[in-house]
Amino acid sequence: MANTNITAVTAIYGKTTYLTPQVATPVVLLANAAGSANTCKINQIVASNIHSTNAINASLWIYTNGAQAQNSAPTSGVSHAVANSIAVPVNASLILVDKTTAIYLEEGTSIVVSTGTANGITYSLSYELIS
Repeated sequence: MANTNITAVTAIYGKTTYLTPQVATPVVLLANAAGSANTCKINQIVASNIHSTNAINASLWIYTNGAQAQNSAPTSGVSHAVANSIAVPVNASLILVDKTTAIYLEEGTSIVVSTGTANGITYSLSYELIS
């Protein structure tokens, strides 16, 4: 796993991805595969409760295994909690990460999310893909 030299940047692409987990178990929101030669600068992650009647718990981890596709279960690696089981009220959103909490997703790592209820939260993630 090599770190991208962000002082010798070839390109920076602004990207946004969304995911509503269909299961209550952890799934990958964003993966940066080993050998990608990229770094992802995370600008913002928002958890929006789309359930009509209940508060839903949101969790977010950084995993050391980034080879998994979005919406798949993490298969190995070490998890590092960023947000753990925070209740998001009905019709509300919670900013889990913003620019004041700088996270660089290096090669071979992934962002993994979980909810207490399937189809209860939509995660949106804004990031810069640096190569």
